Amino acid sequence: QVQLLESGGGFVQAGGSLRLSCVGSGRMFSRYAMGWFRQAPGKEREWVADISPESEETFYSETVKGRFTVSRDNAMKTMYLEMNSLKPEDTAVYYCAVKQAATTNPTGYGYWGRGTQVTVSS
Repeated sequence: QVQLLESGGGFVQAGGSLRLSCVGSGRMFSRYAMGWFRQAPGKEREWVADISPESEETFYSETVKGRFTVSRDNAMKTMYLEMNSLKPEDTAVYYCAVKQAATTNPTGYGYWGRGTQVTVSS
């Protein structure tokens, strides 16, 4: 069982950077694969990136590859999403979650955080 809390969202101009954090309260955080999703108004929830437990392998959607970096600090029970070269189309509520199945569909994840708003202006 784990509780997740995202933070770090805000307003930024196109081309700027932002760093999101996801803090987990569960005792088994280091054993969980984790993922980031985002959802813009009128659109379905979109997979952004995953990171594996101890090996910390990372995976990215083609939309954010080369611009975003996911990392984790298991001692601090925290996952991060470093976002660079931000575009207006990156505007969305960003969520973190525990990956529980071999899929990037949201149905394969659980223990969702409440989300943090990222707004990118042109």
